[in-house]
Amino acid sequence: MTPGLRDYLDPLPFCAVLRGISPAEIDAIGDVLADAGFRILEVPLNSPQPFASIERLAARFGARCLVGAGTVIDPADVARVADAGGRVVVMPHADTRVIAAAKSRGLTCMPGVATPTEAFAALAAGADALKLFPAEQSSPAVLKAWRAVLPRHVPVLPVGGIAPDNMAPWLAAGAAGFGIGSSLYASGRPAVDVAARARDFADAWRHLHPASQGNRA
Repeated sequence: MTPGLRDYLDPLPFCAVLRGISPAEIDAIGDVLADAGFRILEVPLNSPQPFASIERLAARFGARCLVGAGTVIDPADVARVADAGGRVVVMPHADTRVIAAAKSRGLTCMPGVATPTEAFAALAAGADALKLFPAEQSSPAVLKAWRAVLPRHVPVLPVGGIAPDNMAPWLAAGAAGFGIGSSLYASGRPAVDVAARARDFADAWRHLHPASQGNRA
């Protein structure tokens, strides 16, 4: 059976946002993230040669990781993501044209939403999960209110400003996981540094969820 989004979220519910990464870095960074238990790897399309990086990650990890693109603005780019081997499209907004293009290619789609109106419109268009973005503009209290009305099965992942020490209130409010960007990876950051940061996130998650200790990579 083809793995679904939940299969990648359940072991460690983080999406690594690798903004600014280059194809020359991608193998080493991908390896340390996968070793730390990360299973969703996103290369934003405003990175250098993003489709080359997506292709390398997809070939390297196969079904082990859900690899794809972030900052997908143009529906035409969805086909390029799919052709490079990407299987997930992440967006900063809720353009239903991009969602439709992703679903037409059988890709998982996680649009960015900031209001309930955007959230429900994205779900009606076929979104598989919701990216609460930017999380700094929102709060756990807002997410709790959303969770009272959103379908229970829909994962919501706050993105923006997430650190190992501020996840607990979001999880208590109903977050299914998080997108993690500059606190994990920044352009040119050495793989050894990224590895340490990835372990900090993984350890923080397992401290909050002791039952997940059996899911160590």
